[in-house]
Amino acid sequence: MPANLSPEYKKAEQAFRSARDLRERLGCLKEMLRTIPRHKGTEHLQADLKSRIRQLTQELEAPRKGPVRGNSVNTVRHEGAAQVCLIGPPNAGKSSLHARLTGSKSEISPGGFTTQHPVPGMLAFEDIAFQLVDLPPVSAGHVPPWMPGLLQATDAVWLVVDLADAACAEQVLEVLDELARRKISLSDRWPGLEPEPVAAAETGAPPSEPDSEVMPDPFRVELPTLLVANKSDLDSDPREVAVLEELTGVRFPAIATSAQAGAGLVELAPFLFKALEIVRVYTKAIGKPFEKSRPFTLRRGATVLDVARLVHKDLADSLRFARLWGSSAFEGQQVGPEHPIADGDVVELHAG
Repeated sequence: MPANLSPEYKKAEQAFRSARDLRERLGCLKEMLRTIPRHKGTEHLQADLKSRIRQLTQELEAPRKGPVRGNSVNTVRHEGAAQVCLIGPPNAGKSSLHARLTGSKSEISPGGFTTQHPVPGMLAFEDIAFQLVDLPPVSAGHVPPWMPGLLQATDAVWLVVDLADAACAEQVLEVLDELARRKISLSDRWPGLEPEPVAAAETGAPPSEPDSEVMPDPFRVELPTLLVANKSDLDSDPREVAVLEELTGVRFPAIATSAQAGAGLVELAPFLFKALEIVRVYTKAIGKPFEKSRPFTLRRGATVLDVARLVHKDLADSLRFARLWGSSAFEGQQVGPEHPIADGDVVELHAG
């Protein structure tokens, strides 16, 4: 049966997919439930929406404690240019890597399963930072119930593995399977690493038509994934990644690291900057000189209006034009709200 989803529902679903704040996501879920068509074809999704609303409500009402910034010990407020979650099997060295990169107080133990709650930390890169979240290990039958909800709202994943472990391939397959059961797919596709799309006219292929019969699942996500081959000081053979790919079928971009020796660590932040297509924009007050400090971070394709929204909602509503200095315009050029911005641009916003 066709879903016949209303424009109001589709708008709420899109807002849910882009929302990062937990209360905002809860509001989107309630709006999706309010606007979803009521017929047999949507019964399963209605039940799923009600279940997610209950789970998120309980999460928001849970007591707040520990270093995690949020409404409970298992929620993390997004900070920095992007949020990246560290996942992997037990004893892969996630916590050691997280502590080395962020200076966090992640507990480190050879026994495994030491990390029980998400631990956030900031990875500095030039004048911005990425938020890295250390998560409990994933193994067969062991995924904390709150973890899928956190992963649904994250930007990317590092799959941290120990290639020297004889069970590494089996562990990776277990992680992929457990997450897939919870509608979390790990993907080798990153926006900044995608090949340029080929126009249909060049390929001769007819444009594809959307399938109106398919019921979209708002809770199924595909996360860009980097394979972090940790503990490279114990096994530095570069062929091990190829062996893992052959055994598991995964083709994630990979970086070999050692939290102990520091090898490969300097490659991680630049990879995120490029692969996530981060764009830094600096704002200046009208009539005053600008200083390149504390940029706003967006993604490639963002516009002057998107910058205004980050500064203040009221400014975005009243924005008339902007003056721009940088690679996307000549010095001080007047541009409209829909003008695309580039990394390093300086924007002077004019409202009226």
